[in-house]
Amino acid sequence: MLVTLPIAELVPGMFVDSVSKQHEHINSVKIKTRGLVRDKSIIQRLVSEGVEELLIDFTQSDVALPAKYQPKPVEKPKLKKEKKVAEKGISVEQEFVKASVNYEQHSRKLQVLYSDITSGLKMNMTLLDEVVVDIVSSVFRNHNAMTILTRLRDKHIYNWRHMINTAILVSVFAKYLGYKEQTVKELAMGALLHDIGQAKMPQGVLSKPSQLNDNEMQVVKKHVAQSLGLVKGEKGITPLMLDMIVNHHERLDGSGYPRGITAEKLSRPARIMAIVDVYDAITADRPHQMGEEPISALRYLLANKQLFDSELVQRFIKCLGVHPVGSIVKLNNERLALVMEGNQDNPIKPKVKIFYNAKHKHHITAKDVHLSEEHDLKIISSIKPLDYQLNLARLLKEHLLV
Repeated sequence: MLVTLPIAELVPGMFVDSVSKQHEHINSVKIKTRGLVRDKSIIQRLVSEGVEELLIDFTQSDVALPAKYQPKPVEKPKLKKEKKVAEKGISVEQEFVKASVNYEQHSRKLQVLYSDITSGLKMNMTLLDEVVVDIVSSVFRNHNAMTILTRLRDKHIYNWRHMINTAILVSVFAKYLGYKEQTVKELAMGALLHDIGQAKMPQGVLSKPSQLNDNEMQVVKKHVAQSLGLVKGEKGITPLMLDMIVNHHERLDGSGYPRGITAEKLSRPARIMAIVDVYDAITADRPHQMGEEPISALRYLLANKQLFDSELVQRFIKCLGVHPVGSIVKLNNERLALVMEGNQDNPIKPKVKIFYNAKHKHHITAKDVHLSEEHDLKIISSIKPLDYQLNLARLLKEHLLV
C-alpha cells in the first residue's frame, strides 16, 4: 500500500518510494532516491534537504501502516453477549491454563527436534509451524500469559527453552510495535530458528559449566552458518527469517559476527532479534551462569547504545515493563508480589498479586493490587525466588491456574 506521509511521521523501517513534496532551498539537491530508511540520520538528511512529504510503500516497509491511515473495517452488529466478551477479552488467568500446557508440550517437542538434528535427521518444519501458530495465537489473546512462562528457568534445557522464549518475546514485542499477525508469525519463526545451528555444534562445548575460551567461542560462532545451512531450501523460509538468523549477532558498531556489518546494513527485524536474544540469554539459567533479573538485562541493553538500537530498546522496555510480568518484586510494606500485568503509562506501577510476608517469611492470602491506584505502595526491588526459597513454577500454578 502506498501512502503519502509528512516528513514528521517518517520513522526508521519505512520504505520510501519517492519524494512527493520538497521545499526549494538555494543549493538544495532534489532527492530522487528510494529505499528503506534504516536510521534517524537518513531522516535528518531528508529534513535538511527540505523534504516535506514522501510516498511510503508499506508493502516493503519493516513497520506496520499507522493506525490512522488504515481503512476502518465495517463492523457488523453484535449481540449484547458477544460485545461484552469482546470488550472484556481473555484474562491472564484464563489464557495461562492453555498457555502453560502448550509451553511444556512445545518445549518437549523442540527438545526432540533438537536431538534429531544433532543426530543428522531432517528438520521437522511442520512441527515448528504448529509451535509458531500456538505462540502467536496465545500472544494475541493475552500476551501476558506466555510472557510469564519465559521467566521459568532450567539450565539443563536452555537450548530449546531459548528457542521458544525468544519466539514468545519477539511475538509480544512485534505485536506491541503494531505488526500484523501474519508478519508476527514470520518474525516468531525467525526467532525459533535463529540458533538452530547449535544443534550441529559439539554439545560438550555448549554445555560446558564454565566460561568458554577463545577457541571454543570460535567454534560456537559457526552456529550462524550451520543455522543457515539447515533452513535454506526449506519450504516457508522467507528472506525476513534468513535475515534474523544471519544477523542477530551483528551489532550497530560493527563489533558483532559473522560479518561485522554496521548499523546501515542492519534491518529492523535483525535489530529486534538481537535485543530479544541478549535479553533472554542474560535472564536465563545457563550451564556456565545463573540468570540475572530482567531489570539487569534491560539496564545492559540500555547502557550499550553503540551495540543495540536505542529507540527499539526503549520501546522494548516500555513493552515489557521495568519489572516484566512473572517477576517477583518486593514492596515497601515488606510484602512480596508477583507482577501480573504491565502498565505502559507508568512502568514502575504494574498490576501485582501480593502473596508473601517478607518480614515474617510466610505466605499470605493472595491479593490483586493495581499499584497505580495505591499511592502508598511502591516497588523497592526485584527479588530472586531462591532468596526466599520460592519455587516460581509452583507459585505460578498456585496463583494463575483457575
